[in-house]
Amino acid sequence: MAIIDIIPQLDDKELANLRANAVRLADSGAPKQKADAAELLPAIEAELAERLAKKPPKARRGKKDVLH
Repeated sequence: MAIIDIIPQLDDKELANLRANAVRLADSGAPKQKADAAELLPAIEAELAERLAKKPPKARRGKKDVLH
């Protein structure tokens, strides 16, 4: 199974680690590594964006409405 196929199955920490490695290899890897990273990065970014969109909004902290 190709790495790109398992991206949806990775947990958030694994996905962040994969992204960091892909960015690093895109910048300083061998030609094959750069090509592989360039192929993976859009799929990783899309998965991250999808997960972010599915997360509930953070609760806002501030003054509470007080009824008198």
